[in-house]
Amino acid sequence: MTRSGLRLIYLLLGLLFTGLGLVGAFLPLLPTVPFLLLAVWCFARSSQRLHTWLYSHPRWGPPIQDWDRYGVVPIRAKILSCSMMSVSMILMLLTTDLALWHYGAIAAFLTAVGVWIVTRPSHPPSPEDDGASLDQ
Repeated sequence: MTRSGLRLIYLLLGLLFTGLGLVGAFLPLLPTVPFLLLAVWCFARSSQRLHTWLYSHPRWGPPIQDWDRYGVVPIRAKILSCSMMSVSMILMLLTTDLALWHYGAIAAFLTAVGVWIVTRPSHPPSPEDDGASLDQ
């Protein structure tokens, strides 16, 4: 694939993820920031203008910048993501007929993702922290 063809694919994916993120701003169960993180990543590979626009947007830029600089996942996002993973696991247990090891593997994966999410810092370090601790 040519470089311009790849850039076009990244641009289209960036626009798709931006659209999904904006829809997520109005639908409580659809995430916003993860889609915008994907969009800004795609735009970095396709359109510097759109990357700069999204990264510095007054509403959506700060959470993207917090993730980029400090790996921040806000408490609300932690609660929502872990809750949705738990609900998904329960619904899967109630509505599917998989082998026991499938359930175990899925539960282990969701637990690992949940632990990773919960262990991310919840907010950027304050100026008093001197960058020493991001876990508060």
